[in-house]
Amino acid sequence: MFRLAYNTNGLAHHRVVDALRLVAELGYGGLALTPDVGQLDPYRLDPREVREVRAVADELGLALALETGARFVLDAARKHAPNLCDEVAEERLRRVDFYRRCIDLAADLGAPLISLWAGAAPGGVTLDGPVRTAETEGVLDRLGAALALVCRHGAAAGVEVAFEPEPGMFVERPSGYALVRDRVRALGHCLPLTLDVGHCVVTGDLPVRDVVRAFRTDLAHVHLADCPRGRHEHRLLGEGDLDLADALGGLQAVGFGGLAAVEQSRDSHRGVAAARQAFTVVRQFTAIS
Repeated sequence: MFRLAYNTNGLAHHRVVDALRLVAELGYGGLALTPDVGQLDPYRLDPREVREVRAVADELGLALALETGARFVLDAARKHAPNLCDEVAEERLRRVDFYRRCIDLAADLGAPLISLWAGAAPGGVTLDGPVRTAETEGVLDRLGAALALVCRHGAAAGVEVAFEPEPGMFVERPSGYALVRDRVRALGHCLPLTLDVGHCVVTGDLPVRDVVRAFRTDLAHVHLADCPRGRHEHRLLGEGDLDLADALGGLQAVGFGGLAAVEQSRDSHRGVAAARQAFTVVRQFTAIS
């Protein structure tokens, strides 16, 4: 049985230790931490806070994972930039350095996994289109080489690196993930999957149960999010077009045992209520107690 977690990108106005205690009180079994400018900033870490977060998580019996989707942590003016698809090598290496810092933080926290994505490619090209061009192959080469650097660091630290397809980025769908996975595997590294079930609604990769089954041997981490069909707009669980019973049933059917982290990144202004509501909704379909 998977462990239900909550992502701190939906608790952006809470201190991390307060978020840990909050989700434990609500009944969650884990916390997915998004290091950001106000929460465990990888460039301004306080070792005492890191030790406290680990100690409190251990005390509460909460599992941890690290998410790396902070919007402006590398560039105050450009969302999610730079990234691993950039044409300029120095920019790609800035993102690699950020991921290495997150891996080191995960190791210090006792978190076994970090989750990341590709970012947008120049000109908005995607890997998931019907035609592969020289341009997409070039971006795939850059992305694969950069991911290999990150995976090498993760392996040395004992931290798994999982990859998330993200609508609007170079790799939007599970099919694109498979191409990246194979490219990284050819370079000698493993790259398991982070599956956001809400993204499947956006991209039309439905039913989610079939996606889970198809990628069951790759699946390392899950985001529980709800979106309207065809629109990358995160809503509270139950307020989009996700068939949550289908998604959760698929995870249970394949015996997924990792973290399934609720992601409600637009709802920090009502973080406590949103986290409580999500737990209630998920509990309708699972044996969580």
